[in-house]
Amino acid sequence: MTTAPSVVVHPDKETLAQAVAARLITKLADAQAARGEATAVLTGGTVGTATLAAVADSPARDSVDWGRVSLWWGDERFVPDGDPERNDEQAREVFLEKLPLDPKRVHRYPTSDGPDGDDAAAAASRYAEDLIADGGGKLPVFDVLLLGVGGEGHVASIFPDSEAGRSQRTVVAVLNSPKPPPIRLSLTFPTINTADEVWLVVGGPDKAEAVGRALSGATLTEVPAAGAHGRTATRWLVDEAAAGQIPR
Repeated sequence: MTTAPSVVVHPDKETLAQAVAARLITKLADAQAARGEATAVLTGGTVGTATLAAVADSPARDSVDWGRVSLWWGDERFVPDGDPERNDEQAREVFLEKLPLDPKRVHRYPTSDGPDGDDAAAAASRYAEDLIADGGGKLPVFDVLLLGVGGEGHVASIFPDSEAGRSQRTVVAVLNSPKPPPIRLSLTFPTINTADEVWLVVGGPDKAEAVGRALSGATLTEVPAAGAHGRTATRWLVDEAAAGQIPR
């Protein structure tokens, strides 16, 4: 089921990150109250990382039992372990190391110096297998899935008019990303759109055109962000600069 998007505009990136952090804490706590655990899919980037930092620093964070939270990532740069380009590395000091998480529930993508070596397709298959195993033979429940949006409209590592955007696989290797580094691993739309809620978190004037086009009827081939939807809610959480071309 495709849900109509809702839009919430915040004054600036800092306020946006703080507001999304508060929403995330509430969403995870509510999910645990309903089913005993919670699962989030995280994103990187400036605002995504700032959001995670705000969660870790929030006094409300203790309303969540972090030992019963499972974490996945929407995409990752296929580079060596510890490389600062990796989304999980950017999250490590500001988020992962500050919370009492269960390491078995923190699902990092394979690295290019891991068991699969530089075989990105094998690494993508490994992450897909982990997802299915965690879900007991199907995808796990994603209570909330966060996405950043690129200036040309990409989400995760799904770029305009790309094979990744058309793939029916669970996870794909992206071998020719137009943004460096060129080799990445990414969830696909059939996986992303199983999430209960999808939040597109976007800040900055350089994102305004992509946000406006995604909310004005562009196809996912033209603007991949237009193809991301949650089962019960699709939320565009943006700052005023990114909201400049949203149709009123």
